[in-house]
Amino acid sequence: MAADEPLVLGIETSCDETGVGIVRGTTLLADAVASSVDTHARFGGVVPEIASRAHLEAMVPTIERALKEAGVSARDLDGIAVTSGPGLAGALLVGVSAAKAYAYALGKPLYGVNHLASHICVDQLEHGPLPEPTMALLVSGGHSSLLLAPDITADVRPLGATIDDAAGEAFDKIARVLNLGFPGGPVIDRLAKEGDPKSIAFPRGLTGPRDAPYDFSFSGLKTSVARWIEAKRAAGEEVPVRDVAASFQEAVVDVLTRKAVRACKDEGVDHLMIGGGVAANSRLRALAQERCERAGIRLRVPRPKLCTDNGAMVAALGAEMVARNRLPSDLELSADSSLPVTEPHVPGTAHAHSHDHVHEISKDNLYS
Repeated sequence: MAADEPLVLGIETSCDETGVGIVRGTTLLADAVASSVDTHARFGGVVPEIASRAHLEAMVPTIERALKEAGVSARDLDGIAVTSGPGLAGALLVGVSAAKAYAYALGKPLYGVNHLASHICVDQLEHGPLPEPTMALLVSGGHSSLLLAPDITADVRPLGATIDDAAGEAFDKIARVLNLGFPGGPVIDRLAKEGDPKSIAFPRGLTGPRDAPYDFSFSGLKTSVARWIEAKRAAGEEVPVRDVAASFQEAVVDVLTRKAVRACKDEGVDHLMIGGGVAANSRLRALAQERCERAGIRLRVPRPKLCTDNGAMVAALGAEMVARNRLPSDLELSADSSLPVTEPHVPGTAHAHSHDHVHEISKDNLYS
């Protein structure tokens, strides 16, 4: 870690995690997270209004905690990055508003960055600079995508995506059918370790010879599993929860890894990066490792804590933006709930923002 590498604070509020990370270059200094998942669990899913309120309450304390953990002052920062999309509109607005306020008061450049591109860039904090191009499989509650990124700050190309349910969404829905609570991913992963993944032959969506080679579909799988469970219950039979969990999980990770390895071969890329919340799944990581080794592909997967939504990933992409002299965003930056992955960040129209008109008293109210 060099002292001249960019020091960037990142804010992430796209869903139910208030994440604040601080990065110097590709070195993680702080990763503070405040989660409202327990509140949402009572409703069986994320409630946008509750998530937004939780972000409002957690924002300043989480920023203070991150600065303290990193041992730096807000004045030392070289830039402030924030997820401007995609995500829940209200939740995004809280993060964007906070980032704009800090950037304005501190006189620091602001970078509105893409949530999905951030999930790719976070791997730099674990395994060093990303290869160019990078092949990335992103799997989460809202996204299942195969992306080719020649330049994570400016050039991200979608190869395939889910046409219905995302992988993480399917995990949550099957967990609900099995009465396992929310979120569904961790509990299904845990139960699947005690089940037989070959006990039930659930379908693999979009794997036929005429299907789109890189797109995903988990809606049919979700319906098949739900009907299988309903049939068991209707017959008065006990549902083998562990076997269902294992067989369902195997169907999901089989399709994800099969298509990702195929994309690497087709594009001539010798490595694969996996990110997003579902990348924390132990079976996905194991099967991806097995198939990548057979294909001569190097696998890069961040540790589980960096796979779920966090501020570190936003800071990582922000630091890369600063290092490559990308245009900062304007202070008129807005949240975009459907920001396309082809836009890694939202550049402004000017090369620099003038903060000469910022009152010194505003800066003094912040951290010295």
